[in-house]
Amino acid sequence: MSADEADFVARWKPKAQAAVRTALDLLFPPQALDGGPRPMANGFSAEAWSRIRFLDGPVCDGCGIPFEFDPGARCAACLAKPRAFDAARAACLYDETSRDPILQLKHADRVDLAPMLARWLSRAARELIEEADAIAPVPLHPLRLLHRRYNQAAEIARPLALLTGTPYVADALVRRRATASQAGKSGSGRRRNVAAAFEVPAARRKRVEGLRILLVDDVLTTGATAEGCARALKAAGAARVDLAVVARVQAAPGLAI
Repeated sequence: MSADEADFVARWKPKAQAAVRTALDLLFPPQALDGGPRPMANGFSAEAWSRIRFLDGPVCDGCGIPFEFDPGARCAACLAKPRAFDAARAACLYDETSRDPILQLKHADRVDLAPMLARWLSRAARELIEEADAIAPVPLHPLRLLHRRYNQAAEIARPLALLTGTPYVADALVRRRATASQAGKSGSGRRRNVAAAFEVPAARRKRVEGLRILLVDDVLTTGATAEGCARALKAAGAARVDLAVVARVQAAPGLAI
């Protein structure tokens, strides 16, 4: 392909894709994820949007938990026991409204929802993205990836990198041990489950050495998985590891998660 042809494709490809999307929306009108009135685009109805608890107010710099008022940069739990990752942000709280698109992406092949969730993150984690040298997803073990066919964290991280112009590091971090599901486990059980499960292979260390990495995942519960990833990245020489998740579980009063 000549330079002129490449320039033509670069200029007209986005317009052609937009035209195709418009035609598809006319043939197959978008439906609301929550079953409400038809939205203007794929996503929630207007009523459901009002129920999502986006974290726009003050949050803990260490774990992203929301504050009712701004008492300082870190919550008591993060001050008492700093985490392996340096800072965290979540787009919203994990509840009955936000849960549906996350689970549909994760278990129902709804990878079309990933760009929407990436846009949420681009807003919530804006400060961390501006400081990041690269974006990396929390990895799946190859056996889990074979079963699920895609990594939901990577499906979110990839469009986030494209949207923000941040380099995407897809496979520097690997899950070397097949772990059981974290669902239903206590905080200590989750930490034991993922202990030493992640690593940066020696051949890929130069891809993270000295860099500020933004780690992307779908949900933050106890933080055990993210901490395991952060330790592995820092052991490989990463200068800093921050975390961006679509949703985080709201801790009970006085409970450190």
